[in-house]
Amino acid sequence: HFAWREALIGGPSPADLTAVEWRRLRAQHLVEAYKVEADECERELLQQEERLASFRKYDEIVLWFEHDLFCQVNLIYLLNWFAQQKLLDTKLSLVCINSFPDKENFRGLGELSAGELASLFPAREEVTSSQFELATRAWAAYSSRDPRDIQAFIEGETSALPFLGAALKAHLRRFPSTRNGLGVIEDLGLGLIDAGAKTFDDLFARFRDAEPIYGLGDSQFWSSLQSLIKANQPLLTSNGGNRNGEGIARATTFEITKLGKAILKGDGDFVSLNGIDRWLGGVYLSDERNLWRWDQQSETIVLTRND
Repeated sequence: HFAWREALIGGPSPADLTAVEWRRLRAQHLVEAYKVEADECERELLQQEERLASFRKYDEIVLWFEHDLFCQVNLIYLLNWFAQQKLLDTKLSLVCINSFPDKENFRGLGELSAGELASLFPAREEVTSSQFELATRAWAAYSSRDPRDIQAFIEGETSALPFLGAALKAHLRRFPSTRNGLGVIEDLGLGLIDAGAKTFDDLFARFRDAEPIYGLGDSQFWSSLQSLIKANQPLLTSNGGNRNGEGIARATTFEITKLGKAILKGDGDFVSLNGIDRWLGGVYLSDERNLWRWDQQSETIVLTRND
């Protein structure tokens, strides 16, 4: 058993880096996002790569993933990696599900007992050449500097990996909207607070019910809320011992500011007021005058310019 301990849904994932550059860039993000120790983080990433590279010692490698964006991004990264290797006598198989019998509102493999997990093993399927090819194109699109590559990808045939198209469309919805400058995660979080969700645990539960496609952990959702609190012109305030944003305090309560209410209604733009400094896959968002945004009406990614 080997847990792939990455969160490629967040932070930089640009193309055309060496292995060392990639590892250092990812380590820098993980240190900043999860407050882990820098040297230890980079060392663990290297150990993870080395463990992955030992795959030829085994007769079969079985990848276990879910349908949500968190899992699908990690999956295409790994399938792209394996596509560049010579598998030789090692078989690569996949278990990837979005439902399980008698499990309403199924969220993921972590809900299943040992026996339920074992029941999935006989149904695993060997990864096909079509899946390798699709994942390679998908990773190239996700790591591209131009998010229109993702738009073009999901408009094509993606059935070889049946959950991938919906997941990558959900990724595009994370870009600042043309309506108010908020991505869907921040916009929904703000709306849920305005509708009465107060504590972090209550808010996170409501978010997961509303947007299971993202598969966010509490750390990723907490970080999204912090971006609204720490902004120069904040949309949220918080109380309850959040230790200045370091770590998650589950009893923390949130209040929407007057500006937050205005932004939520579309009367203002979060990016125009606060700027932006964020990676989404291979795209670095830093200039509000020349910015990739999500147009909710046309459901397309657009480049906005304010000259």
